[in-house]
Amino acid sequence: MFASAWAFGGLDACRREVESELFDGIEAPAPASESEARALRNSGVPYLAEICSGGSYAPASSVSFAAHLADVQVQVARAVEAGALFCTCLVGSDSWPTAKAVDFLGRVLELGAELGVLLTVETHRSRPTFQPWATAELLRELPALRLTCDFSHWCVVCERLPDDEAVLALAISRARHMHARVGYAQGPQVPDPRAPEFERELSAHESWWQRIAHEVAARHESITITPEFGPDGYLHHTPFTNQPVADLAEINRWMARRQRSRLAKSRS
Repeated sequence: MFASAWAFGGLDACRREVESELFDGIEAPAPASESEARALRNSGVPYLAEICSGGSYAPASSVSFAAHLADVQVQVARAVEAGALFCTCLVGSDSWPTAKAVDFLGRVLELGAELGVLLTVETHRSRPTFQPWATAELLRELPALRLTCDFSHWCVVCERLPDDEAVLALAISRARHMHARVGYAQGPQVPDPRAPEFERELSAHESWWQRIAHEVAARHESITITPEFGPDGYLHHTPFTNQPVADLAEINRWMARRQRSRLAKSRS
């Protein structure tokens, strides 16, 4: 179970979560410098690196293929220096045709092989994996492609819970890591997953996560999970007062405890 630097507000906050023993490690962006990479490696805390190309989580369509690739090369190299277990990648652009996306992700996979680190590609808006059917095409073209599954993004892109079983099964078969956030038809994050009005969405996501856990276990790998309810417009606020409708840190802790319990029961 990994604590998200984005969700908890930075590395120091994540380290405190790890010290509480609810989380085993941290998921955070690639180090910004060699000194930060050394600090991460020397901390002894298990680390998953987040690679983000194009200068932003939602890159402009004008960012070139070469610029995206250069971002990946620099960040993955720093992640390796930091001792990352593997990298979850938000890379490329949803504006690219399939052939261009296949070419790009193929080069990303080659880079990972050269540097000896697994690079998983996240199912994320603004990226080539922004919706189920586009992702399925990429998976068919790239047999080595592994995913970080965050199906909450597909919920809002499709404006419904993903319902194409063949495509879901393909994505789940390629999963390596998952982000435990619950999406719904009108957004990538329900206001509070503990609320009874979102029971259907929570149940759907948990059924997908359970299938991913079984799939990863069948490959004799360890499942990794990052609860990722986050800020930046994801967390709902009340109009005029701008007060958050829920405690973000506590939601992520609740999700971590819940998924630990569910996985433990599934193994027994």
